[in-house]
Amino acid sequence: MTTRIFLHGLDSSGSGTKGTFFSSRFPDMLRPDFDGSLQERMVRLDSIVSDRSELIIAGSSFGGLMAACLSINQPERLRRLILLAPALNFHEYQTPDQKVNVETILVIGKNDDVTPPQLVIPAAENTFSNLQITVADDDHLLHNTFGELDWNSLLN
Repeated sequence: MTTRIFLHGLDSSGSGTKGTFFSSRFPDMLRPDFDGSLQERMVRLDSIVSDRSELIIAGSSFGGLMAACLSINQPERLRRLILLAPALNFHEYQTPDQKVNVETILVIGKNDDVTPPQLVIPAAENTFSNLQITVADDDHLLHNTFGELDWNSLLN
């Protein structure tokens, strides 16, 4: 059975703008809250997914970083990743020795100054073998792009 999860950004929550969007359209989507370090957040995420597979994860910024880390450590659990301006430029992130073969959709704003495309895209290309990249005319929060994505297709 497919499980949909939204992973929020560093200073956000599962009830922020994107989380609220998902709760109104995909009420079964998990939207857990995270705080603490990357390691602390990953321990919590591991406990959430420990008995689940067929995961479709939408991760925004730091949540995209978390989704990428999960895919490196547990690719067999994942069906698809949707990475929204993922923080693959975070200093603790290391690309894997072998690329992860999980369907991955990356959406990033060309004017993103938090997760600059010129840093994030090469990291994504070195992480994922099945990668689609969209560089949107947008900023880090993807205000113009987020609501226009075909979420029904992406999350099914």
